[in-house]
Amino acid sequence: MKDVLEYSSKKLIDAYKKLKEGIKQTKDELDQDGVIQRFEFTFELLWKALKIYLEHQGIIVKTPRDSFVEAFRIGLFDDEKIFLDMLEDRNITSHIYNKETSKKIFNRIKKNYSSEIAKLIEQLRAHNTEKESQDGPQIEGML
Repeated sequence: MKDVLEYSSKKLIDAYKKLKEGIKQTKDELDQDGVIQRFEFTFELLWKALKIYLEHQGIIVKTPRDSFVEAFRIGLFDDEKIFLDMLEDRNITSHIYNKETSKKIFNRIKKNYSSEIAKLIEQLRAHNTEKESQDGPQIEGML
């Protein structure tokens, strides 16, 4: 389980760094589309890393929604709505393309979602550091 957690954490951090890089370098509609694609990748890795983390805590979840609801329940973040909004936007970007909707989602990624993803990554890091100090190395600082 430790190896899976380490691997998922590393992939999440790499994807998040690429998302931030894309946001900073966006100049036009094509760049915005690229950021949305990076958001989709990051979101998938986020909920899957969260799922693995929760399972490591003895909480079994099957879906992204369940992962965010349970993470909220155990106090990994304070604003459940923003993560459920993120899930909704992720679903929209996967199935429908509309220029105006795309621009709105890009703005939410830039103004809201990116910072919330960063906070959740940091929160996971803090929880993993606590777990390390109690049980010995678990994730070895990957998050």
